Amino acid sequence: MNAVLLVEDSSSQREMISGILKDHGWQVTIACDGVEALEKLQNFSPDLVVLDIVMPRMNGYEVCRRIKSDPKTKNVPVIMCSSKGEEFDRFWGMRQGADAYIAKPFQPMELVGTIKQLLRN
Repeated sequence: MNAVLLVEDSSSQREMISGILKDHGWQVTIACDGVEALEKLQNFSPDLVVLDIVMPRMNGYEVCRRIKSDPKTKNVPVIMCSSKGEEFDRFWGMRQGADAYIAKPFQPMELVGTIKQLLRN
């Protein structure tokens, strides 16, 4: 069973995304913001991170930069999943090291398919 770290500050979005992931057999660990995510990564090695961008305390861009600059976590795939859906947002997210970018709202199969593809590589 693959482990996914879901970093999302919105409780409704957290519940929805977590449900999609669990329905497809992934073990989900939750962080409510970027600081909590980095704290969890100190002692937890997920197979993949699903990361919101707009969050309190530390935004997803900074979290992604830190994940990708840490030798321990740099190979963990990161999917940015955000309501920031402009092309520049996608460009900037990928520039920070994200492996994929999904704009909200999204179809559940878009997220599932992206995760499966990244876990295969």
